[in-house]
Amino acid sequence: MSGPEKPKVIGEEWSDERVKSFLDLSPWDKTLNPDNFVLTRAYESMRAEDFERFIGFFVAAGRDLNAEDPRGQTLLDRVSQHGRSADYARAMESAGARRKVSAGT
Repeated sequence: MSGPEKPKVIGEEWSDERVKSFLDLSPWDKTLNPDNFVLTRAYESMRAEDFERFIGFFVAAGRDLNAEDPRGQTLLDRVSQHGRSADYARAMESAGARRKVSAGT
């Protein structure tokens, strides 16, 4: 038999513990900013409503929403370039994230 052992689950509810578990991630490349790394992994892995909950936990933990990647971009800069990511950008902006790079750069 070929194929995955477990079918892909779409729309699965994430518990607070699962969402918070992303706070424990750390970059394999120690030159990367840990806060930007964690934000990026959460953005790439979570639905918008889970990401919004994550942002609350992230800020409460004293982490930096405006942490930069090696190119000097914040996650909000990156997310703002993605047409389908408006809910993610809104969640970050509501929590105090700022764009470093102007739109169109």
